[in-house]
Amino acid sequence: MVIDRVVFAFAGVMIILGLVLGLKVHMYWLGLPAFVGLNMFQAAFTGFCPLAIILKKMGVKPGQAFS
Repeated sequence: MVIDRVVFAFAGVMIILGLVLGLKVHMYWLGLPAFVGLNMFQAAFTGFCPLAIILKKMGVKPGQAFS
């Protein structure tokens, strides 16, 4: 699996988890998907993604977006 797919999968899981926790536990959990969405938005323009940097250091193969 390449970095791009791991980042998208992780973001999707965090968004779903934040929505479920926001509906079932406390509405402040809705801040998690908001944070993930904002981070994805800024990464689209700047190319800076903390998770991609961590994955690259762990030896995961880079894809097209985070090479």
